[in-house]
Amino acid sequence: MHSKKEKLQALGRLLDIMDDLRVGCPWDKKQTFDSLRHLTIEEVYELADAIIDKKYEEIKKELGDLLLHIVFYAKIGEEQKQFDIADVAHAISEKLIYRHPHIYGDVKVKDEKEVKENWEKLKLKEGKKSVLEGVPKSLPAMIKAMRMQEKAKGVGFDWEHKEQVWDKVQEELNEFKDEVNNNNTLKMEEEFGDVLFALINYARFVGINPETALEKTNKKFMKRFRFIEQETKKDGIDLQKMSLDEMENYWQRSKQNK
Repeated sequence: MHSKKEKLQALGRLLDIMDDLRVGCPWDKKQTFDSLRHLTIEEVYELADAIIDKKYEEIKKELGDLLLHIVFYAKIGEEQKQFDIADVAHAISEKLIYRHPHIYGDVKVKDEKEVKENWEKLKLKEGKKSVLEGVPKSLPAMIKAMRMQEKAKGVGFDWEHKEQVWDKVQEELNEFKDEVNNNNTLKMEEEFGDVLFALINYARFVGINPETALEKTNKKFMKRFRFIEQETKKDGIDLQKMSLDEMENYWQRSKQNK
């Protein structure tokens, strides 16, 4: 691993390269906050994929891409005389110091739960009108639900035991089934949303990240379905003309394909 001096030199090198690109590269010269935004979102998802797959070389590369975007935004901010990379670093440093009084002050905490509770209380003192204010509107719905539940928990709005949460899951499932039986599409959608919200809450209680769990299942399904496509093609069988039972045989075989 590198020394702190070497790390600072590496960051300085990146800043110098960014200066060169902004002056000399036609593409880099044209970029703005708005033009980079969707690319940054894409980079975050690529990093998330690498993390789930535990591909550490890819994680390193994707972190580099994300770091480039941070440096890029800071450079644009500097050109517009709004802020520069030092302002960005100082701002997050000051926030971290303020929100960690148990490290930089005389506050005592006994566990992670108290740290999170203090964090949410401090954010309200900063002028936020709601503990939910910091949840981005454009977050995917599942992640947004989880973050809202976590933030509500930070101020004590939460169940005491996971059994209570599971009872809520069962309750929402029953209400959803009632609306299915009633064939009420609008109510079905509403109740299905409640089922998902309750399940996400239960996952949080038992220490599972529902977004990660679902993405792992997505990847598993994709791998197994591609196996079926490849094997039926090898066997000269038209997948669209197969019966469900025939497909099930290939599906079972796909489970054994590690």
